[in-house]
Amino acid sequence: MKVSVNWIKFINDKYGCAANPMPGGIDKLVEKIGAQLGAVEEVVDLGKKYEGILIVKVVSCEKHPNADKLTFCLVDDGRANKKVKRNKTGLIEVVCGAPNVKAGMLAAWIPPGATVPRTFDKEPFVIEAREIRGKTSHGMLASPKELALGDSHEGLLVIDEPAKPGQLFAKVYGLDDYIIDIENKMFTHRPDCFGMLGIAREIAGIQGQVFKSPDWYKEDASLPADGRKNVLKLQVKNDVPKLVPRFCAVAIADVKVASSPTWLQICLASAGVKSINNIVDTTNYLMLETGQPLHAYDYDKLKTGILGVRLSKKGEELQLLGGKTIKLDQEAVVITDGSKLIGLGGVMGGADTEVDQNTKNIVLEVANFDMNATRRTAMAYGLFTDAATRFTKGQSPRQNLAVIARAVDEVKKLAGGRQASALLDDRYFAKVRTPLKVSAEFINERLGLRLSAKEMQKLLENVEFKVKTLSNKLEVTAPFWRTDIEIPEDIVEEIGRLYGYDHLSLSLPPRDLTPTNLNPNIVFKDRLRDILTSAGANEVLTYSFVHGDLLKKAGQDSKDAYQIANALSPDLQYYRLSLTPSLLDKVHPNIRAGFDEFALFEIGKGHLKGLVDEEGLPKELERLSVILASKNTQASAPYFAAKFFCDYLLHGLGIHNAVYIPLNLQKTSKTATYYNPDRAALIMIGDRKIGRVGEFKQSVAAAFKLPKHCAGFALHVDELLVASLPPEYKPLNRFPEVEQDFCLRSPADLSYAELTDLIIKNITKLTKAHGYEFWWKPIDIFQKDSDKTHKQTTWRIILFHPERTLTTQETNLLLDKLAELAKKELNAERI
Repeated sequence: MKVSVNWIKFINDKYGCAANPMPGGIDKLVEKIGAQLGAVEEVVDLGKKYEGILIVKVVSCEKHPNADKLTFCLVDDGRANKKVKRNKTGLIEVVCGAPNVKAGMLAAWIPPGATVPRTFDKEPFVIEAREIRGKTSHGMLASPKELALGDSHEGLLVIDEPAKPGQLFAKVYGLDDYIIDIENKMFTHRPDCFGMLGIAREIAGIQGQVFKSPDWYKEDASLPADGRKNVLKLQVKNDVPKLVPRFCAVAIADVKVASSPTWLQICLASAGVKSINNIVDTTNYLMLETGQPLHAYDYDKLKTGILGVRLSKKGEELQLLGGKTIKLDQEAVVITDGSKLIGLGGVMGGADTEVDQNTKNIVLEVANFDMNATRRTAMAYGLFTDAATRFTKGQSPRQNLAVIARAVDEVKKLAGGRQASALLDDRYFAKVRTPLKVSAEFINERLGLRLSAKEMQKLLENVEFKVKTLSNKLEVTAPFWRTDIEIPEDIVEEIGRLYGYDHLSLSLPPRDLTPTNLNPNIVFKDRLRDILTSAGANEVLTYSFVHGDLLKKAGQDSKDAYQIANALSPDLQYYRLSLTPSLLDKVHPNIRAGFDEFALFEIGKGHLKGLVDEEGLPKELERLSVILASKNTQASAPYFAAKFFCDYLLHGLGIHNAVYIPLNLQKTSKTATYYNPDRAALIMIGDRKIGRVGEFKQSVAAAFKLPKHCAGFALHVDELLVASLPPEYKPLNRFPEVEQDFCLRSPADLSYAELTDLIIKNITKLTKAHGYEFWWKPIDIFQKDSDKTHKQTTWRIILFHPERTLTTQETNLLLDKLAELAKKELNAERI
């Protein structure tokens, strides 16, 4: 938002709104705005652009003796410039090529040594005295384009304000100005601050000044009575009142369209708006002043005299101002003349009803459009106009009458004409404004202040809130232009901003240092991560949304998954049923990237259609999924590698009673469709299913391009949490461990599980009896080609004592006893 300090001064002075907006100078004002109103992005000293440029009177004009299209002029600068060379009569010689130069006129003169304003921000062009066809020109007389006030280069800028030769051009036209660029985002919830009037009010408020709006700016404004006002037929038809809560219109006849006066062109140029003509410029000027967009239609191009408001139909086309034609594929609010489209509501008018030099009768429109509908339309068609910027902030519909009454008055002043229809006010919003009740304690507690109710009342009344105080309570009614005051906290924010956040106490509020209770779910997940990463696994994070093709490759049915209506991307169509397919999709890219062996895991959620919680909402299935992959074809069977990894995790959680049941004995699952039932198992703890482990189907391996050695497991996090035991602290062993490989020769039909259960059960009893501790791991299973009736199974057993060093003799005695038990119970012989 570009704010002109001179414009603020003009508002305050002309209407008696407030005092000087910068009593401490521009630097103090900018600091104040940055601290209490909005972030200042840039401050432009506009006067520097026009430094040295003077008002001069053209005393005489003669045809240049050596050029048909040039004029040799003598100009009077009131002897203000002390450095320029003059003739004997004290006048300055200037060669001019403008066709409208004439004796007696006032013009803007750029003297030697001054910079041409339109080049000021680019490559500055400094004027010098130089000879032109035999005549020396001391400086130049300037056109609007050279003065950076428009595109016109056909003639000189005619000075139409009371001025005397020698006055500074910038002073006469208010260009000795500062433009303060305030970041728009700071005003997202403050539509009134997108107008100079609103900014003027806020600048007064943050400086403790009283602000009083101009007399014309009132909610119940009206037009003066005019007996001839029903000359032009005008009707408003609003089919979408929820999206257009207010639509005001009035016709004006017999206007004279022409160029705007110089002061208006300059005022618009300082705000970065191009001058068009006196009608369009008036609507833009009032938009910049009040924050309320307006639009003018050529009445005679309306055909039916109807302004209709409706939603667009698919395929309709509209030619906009500027010549761009859009095809309305998305539903948008449009303005019609009863039959054809003539505007895009809240965004831009149409070319068919544009006000031009031939316009005689006009219709002024001041409407209010839903901010969300306007934002969708602007985004859909890439039309980020000044009007759209303001409507997307939620302009107050209560100011429409004030703005349209002012617009009629300004049009009459600048273009003549007369009111030719009744003022139409199509309104669909509640007029009642409910006061907010809040106590001074409520406000002070949140701001850390000790303001009294009367002090708060003064701050709010400075910016035209209506406030009643009773004891220490406030009853606050927001002014009609404020749309952001809805709850007591809004009043807190208003008090804090107007008083100044820099006045708030720097002492910290009292805090309770009692530690918060740990969330058991978060703590448990961290524990899972610690165990898995200690085993060498890497955590990944994938999207909860997946493509239907991913489900298909994993053998899952997309009908079992929730489909996303407003998907972020075409590749993210469904909620995933489980985590494993997402991990499988990451295996091949890692193999291709050069990682030959790795383990991936993810903790996340899955959703199964039809499975709901107690509130009827889709149930979130908290899952842990692990994938092991290796290009090493000599590695052990993938199933056992995954099972060993799973056992490591379960033992780390204190779970030692998990049972693995072959998956081919179980019912099929809607989610775990990717396991090979002949090489997979269901994991049980008692009668509860906690997950599955296994290798993947050949079809799944081919679809995901998995290596031959690939398996994984998936566990239910909530079941693990219930079954796990709190971690036990064990100090690091201070004494050396003793390792021995223990090998049993057993019948081939004796399973590995039976042998392992025997080893663990008996070594637990033996070590406990002697105060030892142990841990173990499997080494291999070997079978001789010459003996198919027996096999050899080897475990590595590590023994240690927490208080002393074990001897070889006592270690051998324990293992000998273990061998005796194995021989006795399973006919397995130690070798």
